[in-house]
Amino acid sequence: MPLTFDLPFEQLLTYQGINPRPADFDPYWDSSLAEMRSLSPNIELIPAAFQTPYAECLDLYFTGIGGARVHARVIRPRQTQGAHPAVLMFHGYSGNAGNWLDKLPYAAMGYTVAALDCRGQAGTSQDTGGHPGMTWHGHIIRGIDGAPQDLMYRSIFLDTAQLAYIVMDMNHVDPTRIGVTGPSQGGALTLACAALAPEIKRAAPVFPFLSDYKRVWELDLDTNAYAEIRDYFRWRDPLHQRETEFFTRLGYIDVQHLAPRIRAETYMAVSLRDQICPPSTQFAAYNKITAPKRLEIYPDFAHENLHGHDDRIFQFLSEL
Repeated sequence: MPLTFDLPFEQLLTYQGINPRPADFDPYWDSSLAEMRSLSPNIELIPAAFQTPYAECLDLYFTGIGGARVHARVIRPRQTQGAHPAVLMFHGYSGNAGNWLDKLPYAAMGYTVAALDCRGQAGTSQDTGGHPGMTWHGHIIRGIDGAPQDLMYRSIFLDTAQLAYIVMDMNHVDPTRIGVTGPSQGGALTLACAALAPEIKRAAPVFPFLSDYKRVWELDLDTNAYAEIRDYFRWRDPLHQRETEFFTRLGYIDVQHLAPRIRAETYMAVSLRDQICPPSTQFAAYNKITAPKRLEIYPDFAHENLHGHDDRIFQFLSEL
């Protein structure tokens, strides 16, 4: 295995992360889940303009934390014989649920598919202020100067769990056969969803984002997707007087700290030349998963399409 710009590979295999974990981390998420369960989701399922002979395509809307209307694309097989599995899909940072086309293979196999639009990004979900449309970047630090409950990714993480439970309750879906997958931000949301909805059976994250923030900063890679960390210090705390407080607050939305809650069998991919989501930050999350797991290592790839890996994920989730 070649050396990387990050830790030596042997150290990656045992690396445990450096970003602080808040002392009340577990009560924080337990109370957040209780708040989510208390909501009336006011579910709407609206037929989409795009349809196929073998799968019904729908726009799903539900009310999430803070009253935001959250959108997901849902595909259901038209012919069902008993309960069938479902797959949830999560997109990369600043993106959206994507096209219908890439979800159809699962529907052709008889699965329900649900793809979330993260609130405030490029889809049609509302942001936490209740405004429709996109805010592009800044979601890591959104709410950082308020109460811990104000963190935007708290709401987005809870949206993934709420979507999971909505899908589990759908007619003809087997709630014991739910899979989740996504790359980058989608990889982080895959881990968060599997942690917050532990009934999920299988999880396939790809180079997950939102892990071990302090390590990103230490590597001087608080650029690109993590640039808002540097921007925060430059404009809000230029002398780093609140550095410990800042990273501890981010610890509430650090997926490495959620990883021990995962019960799903996990199949994760890491690319060793990734300078968007550094390998050590990915291993920090992977190494804390205690459920059955396995890892694919891509030594020569960065934060990019991993040749053949979509096929491997499909095979992994087809075993549901």
